[in-house]
Amino acid sequence: MKTAVVTGSARGIGRAICEQLATDGVDNIVVCDLKVEWCEETVEAVKALGKNASSVEMNVSDAASVDKAVAEIIEKFGQIDICVNNAGITRDGLLMRMSEEDWDAVLDINLKGAFLVTKAVTKQMMRARSGAIVNIASIVGLMGNAGQCNYSASKGGLVAFTKSCARELAGRNIRVNAVAPGFIQSKMTDVLSDDVKAKMMANIPMNKLGQPADIAKAVSFLAGENSAYITGQVLSVNGGMLMP
Repeated sequence: MKTAVVTGSARGIGRAICEQLATDGVDNIVVCDLKVEWCEETVEAVKALGKNASSVEMNVSDAASVDKAVAEIIEKFGQIDICVNNAGITRDGLLMRMSEEDWDAVLDINLKGAFLVTKAVTKQMMRARSGAIVNIASIVGLMGNAGQCNYSASKGGLVAFTKSCARELAGRNIRVNAVAPGFIQSKMTDVLSDDVKAKMMANIPMNKLGQPADIAKAVSFLAGENSAYITGQVLSVNGGMLMP
């Protein structure tokens, strides 16, 4: 029986990842977010798919919170087989107007959070000599974006972090990869004007926004046995917007 931990999974892409992992046969899904009550809908959605689901409170930017949550999960399920670092925030603004607080907040959650969670789960994975870690990066971490220097830096750093961890952990049969979403339909994109959406579409060869399920399927592939010889890679899911 396999256990997967997904951070920031109360809604959106995180919830879609939990549902896809359950659909693809992962037995235990642990939904992690700042408050357990936020996780209820995701937990129920996974249970409706016939898999076991539970929620754990976790502040990914706080080492004590992460260590406590990971210890609880291991005590309950014995081990963690899959970890998806999905937790992330934005605090957009032009560089010259960006506050130090907004810079720190984004780097703390998006990059430091992945570091703390990965460090915590790999202790057990190394003993088991098995594991799959998938980090949710972003297209802007590969190409940059005006008004998002903090977010771009955090996601670009996550790409480099992914590759370094992959090199360190491959000898223990732990694979580390990343998925870099393009523009994905969400509450954030739903409120954009038609003009802004049209400009976005003009840069996407497939002429449509991605769906959370598109990212979830890529994550499930990288977490599963069909990618057993893949590590240190970034799978960019963006409708052709960026072709490196």
